[in-house]
Amino acid sequence: MKLALLSDIHANLQALDACLAHARAQRAQRFVFLGDMVGYGADPCAVVERIMLLTEEGAMVLKGNHDAMALDPPLEVKTVGDSTAAWTHRQLTPIQRDWMEKLPLTIQQDSSLFVHASANEPELWRYVYDQRAAAASLDASAAWPGVRYVFGGHVHKQSLYYRGASDDLMVFIPQAGVAVPVPKRRQWLATIGSVGQPRDGKPLAMYALFDTDLAQLTFHRVPYDHHAAAATIRRAGLPDFFADRLETGR
Repeated sequence: MKLALLSDIHANLQALDACLAHARAQRAQRFVFLGDMVGYGADPCAVVERIMLLTEEGAMVLKGNHDAMALDPPLEVKTVGDSTAAWTHRQLTPIQRDWMEKLPLTIQQDSSLFVHASANEPELWRYVYDQRAAAASLDASAAWPGVRYVFGGHVHKQSLYYRGASDDLMVFIPQAGVAVPVPKRRQWLATIGSVGQPRDGKPLAMYALFDTDLAQLTFHRVPYDHHAAAATIRRAGLPDFFADRLETGR
């Protein structure tokens, strides 16, 4: 089965639609959303509605930290992320908020574990930025019997780690569009990047395809109308900062 893995959409409808179209063209058979559907962007209702409809086709959906923040906005704004939580909360319908409230933090599907951040205490939203954090997440995944693959988002970058014969954690640098063999005899951890807010200087949406039959993982970069997404943010009266970073990929 081909699983399309999408994370950190951040209410960017243009990027989501581009990735969904790309994944369908790649013959994706099922979608997995790894959290942070909302936050920062100007189309939270439309994004959540798209994903809710896809669950009727079997899509799996996790809750991310920005989703949780939108459900219970902080009383005091301390971070950039806090700044759109209350606005997002007001945009979402009661039905959407109720649906989001019930979303899990982790899902195991056969030998794959899906999580927004780290399998190491997923409710703490730990960042998997390096080998040490990746090793902690892989070690924690032992709590889910049979898991060989851990897929997450949260860090807005695409990366791949695996355990070699020496049990040391190795880093593999993925290239967009190039299938990577990920045999089950090893343990693998991938961060699949951000659909709606890339931060590597390239305004190209990110997602990944996991072919469970061939044991191959392919990271993708997808062009989308980032100027339109930025304009939507400005029209909504949200901080220009969020529009500017879409246009620069920062």
